[in-house]
Amino acid sequence: MTSTLMVVQIILAVVITISILLQKSSSIGLGAYSGSNESLFGAKGPMGFLAKMTFGLALAFVINTLTLGYLYNKETNRSVVDKIEQTDKKPALPSSPVSAPSAPKAPAN
Repeated sequence: MTSTLMVVQIILAVVITISILLQKSSSIGLGAYSGSNESLFGAKGPMGFLAKMTFGLALAFVINTLTLGYLYNKETNRSVVDKIEQTDKKPALPSSPVSAPSAPKAPAN
């Protein structure tokens, strides 16, 4: 399941990138290739369609990302801390106890 969603994630990333690059940057966009504004996508041309498609793809990408994260956390219940090897070695402490410096005494009146 996770590997299938990972493949879908890669495909979504590529398609989102392509749909963003096809959108109108400043002036003509896909209008230069279609020939007229009255095309298959409606009176406004392909820009409204591409914007809606990009939004839908981005929403699918986010949902897929959250699903992948959930499934990954569900499969791996171990923490990174659990992977640290426990040893019986105790840290080396100094042989003589180190005393803290004493506070200065108040002056006698």
